[in-house]
Amino acid sequence: MTRFWHPFADMAAVQNAGEVSIVRGQGSHIWDADGNRYLDATASLWYCNVGHGRTEIVDAVTRQMRDLEAYSTFQDLTNPATAALAERVADLAPVPGSSVFLTSGGSDSIDSATKIARRYWQLIGEPDRQVLIRRERAYHGMHTAGTSLSGIPANLEGYGGLLQDVVEVPWNDVETLRAAIEGIGEGRVAAFFCEPVIGAGGVYAPPQGYLEGVRAACRETGVLFIADEVITGFGRTGEWFASERWALEPDLITCAKGITSGYLPLGAVIAAPRVWEPFFAPGAGMFRHGYTYTGHAAVSAAALANLDVIEREGLLSRARELEGRLATALKPLADAPLVSEVRAGVGVLAAVQIDPEALGADPTLLARVVPACRRHGIMTRTLATGAIQVSPPLSLSDDEVDELASGLARVVEDLEAGR
Repeated sequence: MTRFWHPFADMAAVQNAGEVSIVRGQGSHIWDADGNRYLDATASLWYCNVGHGRTEIVDAVTRQMRDLEAYSTFQDLTNPATAALAERVADLAPVPGSSVFLTSGGSDSIDSATKIARRYWQLIGEPDRQVLIRRERAYHGMHTAGTSLSGIPANLEGYGGLLQDVVEVPWNDVETLRAAIEGIGEGRVAAFFCEPVIGAGGVYAPPQGYLEGVRAACRETGVLFIADEVITGFGRTGEWFASERWALEPDLITCAKGITSGYLPLGAVIAAPRVWEPFFAPGAGMFRHGYTYTGHAAVSAAALANLDVIEREGLLSRARELEGRLATALKPLADAPLVSEVRAGVGVLAAVQIDPEALGADPTLLARVVPACRRHGIMTRTLATGAIQVSPPLSLSDDEVDELASGLARVVEDLEAGR
C-alpha cells in the first residue's frame, strides 16, 4: 500500500495497478524506475518549457542556497533574488508599469487574483462589485476560488457551496458575456477570468475575434479582465505572454508553471497600474494576504536562471516554429477512425480528441488510452473531453516532433485494434 495520496487519482485503482516512479529526465525525455524511456508529451503538467536536466538552473539554486535559502518577505523584507525577479517579470509583462505579487503556484495565483480584484473595488469605493464571471470549459486551479471558477463540472462535484457570486458564460460567445454583465448589473461585476487558450478543459484556441471582443466588453463596463496565463505564460504561444499575442493588456495576469519550468514551485500575479495603484496609495492600509513562501530566494533564483535559458536559446521563436510543425505532424491523426478532431495550431499546445461516440459506446476505452501511450513510449494524460494532451517542452527537436506523432499514430492503431 502506498502512503502517498496522489492528486487527481482514483486511489483504489492506484493501489490495484501500482505506481509508476519517474526517476530521471533529460531534455524532452523521462525514464521510470524500470528503465523505460518516454517522450514527455505534456512537459510534465504543462510546465517544463525548457526541458529536463538543466544544470544551470540547479547550479543557480545551489549558489543561492549557500548564501540564503529563504526568508520571509512579509511587510518590508526582501532579498536580492526576489527583487531581481520581480523587476524582470514586470519588464516582460505586456502592460507597462506592472507590479508583481509572487505566490507558490498557479492555484495560489488565482486565489490571490480573486482577492485582489474584490479588494480593489472596495478601495476605489465600489464595494458592490463582487461577482466573478467564468467560462464553461475553464480550469483555474483547485483552491477554493479556482474550484469555484471551474467550468469543468466534474471538478465542482462533491464540495458543496464554495465561493459565492460566480456566474458562468459560454466559452466562445462575446455577446453572452455582454448580456451577463448587463443582467447582473455593471456595478456588481468585479472581474472576468479568461484563459487565452483553454487548457485542461480540452485545448481550445479562441475563436477569431473572441479575445478582442471580451476585452472590449470589459473595458466598456469597467470589469477587470484577468488573463489566466498559468499555462500560456513564458513562451508557450510564441510570446512571453499570450496576452501580448492578442494585445489584451489585462488588468491582472495569473502565471506559474513556465516561470521556473517547474524546477521549483512558483507563481505570480502581475497587476497593471490601474489595479496596484490604489493598494500602494497612502491610506490604503495593509493588504492582509500572502504566503509563507512568497518571494522564496532559492525559488526566485531558479526562475531567473530559467528565464535566462528561454532568452539565450531563443525558445520564443522556437515555439513559433513548433506551432506549425506540431500541427502538421499531428494532422494525419484526424483521419483515424477513433479520432474525431485534432486541435492544434495555436502555440505549442494540441489535443488529439478520442471520438466521443466511441467513448460512450465503450466505457473501458478512456482508461486504456494512457497505458497505450506508455507502451509506445509517450508519457501523456487525457483531458476533460477525453482528448490526449500534447504540450511538450519548447526545446523539442524536429526529430522529437516526428517521434511524438509516430508514437501517437501507433497508439491510435492499438486502440482501434483492441475495440
